[in-house]
Amino acid sequence: MNFQNTISFAKELDAQDELRNFRDQFYIPLVHGKESIYFTGNSLGLQPKTTQDYVLNELEDWASFGVEGHFHARQPWLPYHENFPRLLSPIVGANENEIVVMNQLTVNLHLLMVSFYRPTRQRYKIICEAKAFPSDQYAFESQARFHGLNPEDAVIEVSPREGEHRIRKEDILSAIHQHGNTVALVLFGGVNYYTGQLFDIKAITEAAHQAGAYAGFDLAHAAGNVELKLHDWQVDFACWCSYKYLNSGPGGVAGVYIHEKHVADPLIPRFAGWWGYKKETRFKMEKGFQPIPTAEGWQLSNAPVLSMAAHKASLDIFESAGMDRLHLKRKKLAGYLHYILQEINQQEQEHIIEVITPEVEGERGCQVSMLMLKSGRAVFESLTQQGVIADWREPNVIRVAPVPLYNTFEDIFRFGEIIQHSIQQLQA
Repeated sequence: MNFQNTISFAKELDAQDELRNFRDQFYIPLVHGKESIYFTGNSLGLQPKTTQDYVLNELEDWASFGVEGHFHARQPWLPYHENFPRLLSPIVGANENEIVVMNQLTVNLHLLMVSFYRPTRQRYKIICEAKAFPSDQYAFESQARFHGLNPEDAVIEVSPREGEHRIRKEDILSAIHQHGNTVALVLFGGVNYYTGQLFDIKAITEAAHQAGAYAGFDLAHAAGNVELKLHDWQVDFACWCSYKYLNSGPGGVAGVYIHEKHVADPLIPRFAGWWGYKKETRFKMEKGFQPIPTAEGWQLSNAPVLSMAAHKASLDIFESAGMDRLHLKRKKLAGYLHYILQEINQQEQEHIIEVITPEVEGERGCQVSMLMLKSGRAVFESLTQQGVIADWREPNVIRVAPVPLYNTFEDIFRFGEIIQHSIQQLQA
């Protein structure tokens, strides 16, 4: 598409947008009495207006029924978690028996590593991205130590080349091949939280399997953002949070995917809890763990219904919008933002912004990371004062993420105006 840096063009794109009315289903934070330009859906998605009703319904049913709400609530609590596989299946590209909603992200990552990181004397290495999200780094380090290994030897990080910001796919595949039969697990983020780079999940999974290793992914910045086909790509396992692109509230309940070739295997080691026990005999309270032969078999505790109610409010909106339409708009929004930033750089005598997120459509999601070459913090503070809610990452990166459910092309145009004006004011 031939973009234009004009308000009339942005408004025309919004008028043509099939998803434009979904914005009205979200609360847009106000700054100085006006709707903000909210570009931090990559950190915390906005609240759907229906969330309060979904949660209030459960509070009312708790008041009305007490413990009997497990059976008689409008959405009975006993099987509440069973609402989610159908809703999440098109979002992560998985079969329903491969999905379960439970716990929080890093808890789930540890539980999955119990099952899929089982180092031996020969095969013990974890290959991951350099500068993965810190929580992931800590999980890898502590898992290695738990098995009596030195993380400096067991955890192999793949880094960008000198002078580059992104990790080349060929370097990831080369590292897997180089370490060969010493690799136990390849575990990457789907989208890097800092640069916004979308990794080639299919190619990484294939390389891991060729090396005889498992392939897993942290999809915190990918679920609800980019197109995923976890089952078709033969990914062994993945986990994600729900509070970013999935708009399910701060610290919201998280999700897990385990490929169906693993879910029915009772011999796979796991940390067990009673909610993962076979439903038919769970309440007999007998010794000897017998897992549900789906991803539900990794559950430990019963469902946190209030958090899950918020999650369902958002996922019902996703179902109504449709992932195909969301992906089409997401690509156009990101393309327009890249174009606007290029226009700013071309108009300024001195380049202040270096976009470190890939420009290639298939290598990015919603997020665009701007490396500020000068006055980064001052530019960020100026954006905040003028109603842009963005995200600062040390030492000098501003992250912005226009998301298709509630952001507009006019948001992007206005953002371009504001950041260009801020740069000019600082240069004056």
